[in-house]
Amino acid sequence: MERKRIGVFVCHCGLNIAGSVNVEKVVEEIKKCPGVVHAENYIYMCSDPGQDLIRKAIEEKQLDAVVNCNCSPSLHENTFRGVASSQGINPYHCEIANIREWCSWAHANDPETATKKAIQIIQSTIERLRKNEALTPMVVPITKKVLVIGGGIAGMQAALDIANSGYQVYLVEKSPSLGGHVTQLSGLVLTMENASCNIGPIMEEVVKHPLIDVFTYSEVEEVDGYVGSFNIKVRRKATSVDPELCDSCGLCQEKCPQTVPSEFDCSLSARKAIYRPHAGAIPDQFVIDRDACLYFHGGECQICKEVCPQKAIDYSREDIIDEIKVGAIVVATGYDLYPKKVIEEYEEDPDVLDGLQFERLLSPQGPTKGKIKRPSDGKVPKEVVFIQCVGSRDPENHKPYCSRICCMYTA
Repeated sequence: MERKRIGVFVCHCGLNIAGSVNVEKVVEEIKKCPGVVHAENYIYMCSDPGQDLIRKAIEEKQLDAVVNCNCSPSLHENTFRGVASSQGINPYHCEIANIREWCSWAHANDPETATKKAIQIIQSTIERLRKNEALTPMVVPITKKVLVIGGGIAGMQAALDIANSGYQVYLVEKSPSLGGHVTQLSGLVLTMENASCNIGPIMEEVVKHPLIDVFTYSEVEEVDGYVGSFNIKVRRKATSVDPELCDSCGLCQEKCPQTVPSEFDCSLSARKAIYRPHAGAIPDQFVIDRDACLYFHGGECQICKEVCPQKAIDYSREDIIDEIKVGAIVVATGYDLYPKKVIEEYEEDPDVLDGLQFERLLSPQGPTKGKIKRPSDGKVPKEVVFIQCVGSRDPENHKPYCSRICCMYTA
């Protein structure tokens, strides 16, 4: 490997670096490093005079590699690589030694340590530069389509923003309806406007957008590839209901004999084995929960099929695997509440509710039509107590961090 002629340029960054790092001492020590044929310092290397100083040194000293010792590469790496390129040096033979964030700011009250550490950072950067190879940027073709995982408010807004920019979007949501947790809320923060009324138009816009393909009751099965070219497998779970035939009359749900706790109402009410998640569900379609349906556990009950006037029930439907190709993926999978079941003293009492359960009680479309009633006996409580930090700020038993939600929610 041909030995590089390395130049090192130490920036004062005003007093941001020079206030705690002895830049003159740094330069003298770095001059001793093998391969370094030039080293100097300047008050602002990123300024036009500073950049001219680097260009002049590259030309006069015939440098073929440069180390710039200054602030974070996120700020000026492109600046200094541009300077190097203008003088014929491969831009990847220009490295940044961050002696501001990593050094002078971290040891502002300890100049000796700051100076010593700066020297070590620069020395390690020089060693890295010795082994750097000249690279050439390459153009990789990308698939100009995007996968958005999660059909809550964040996922829907991301899908709309991308689609409105002219790109094809595949939106995958695991539940039968779009909307996420917002559809469960009684109202929105500050205005307390009805949540369903506000999110409904957004859901409609998503399903009707010509550049958005919506996969509800679906999950991402496999992701392969790399940025710009991902191969995705999406499992569309069988609903056992033909959406083209179903007119959402609800007769199947009415006659179904099997009930299970409603996920949408956070187990405060029951739903049928064939169901629509809620009145404002979009898409407006029924699905059969095969884990609950009696037909799939014995094969005898076919009441929903018998009463359906549109003959939309089809038990033979199977999951469908769709293969799609995208260039980017947006993960907007939302959140889950900290489970009460891991805290026994709260799980045992049916009148101890989590935040979403309380929202369902407050909602006019909820199990109590907006009236606060105790789940245990259906009576209106005399007092309501809010317990903060449940499951958080408890490093020994649960989560060490603050949820950053419960105080704001309660207030």
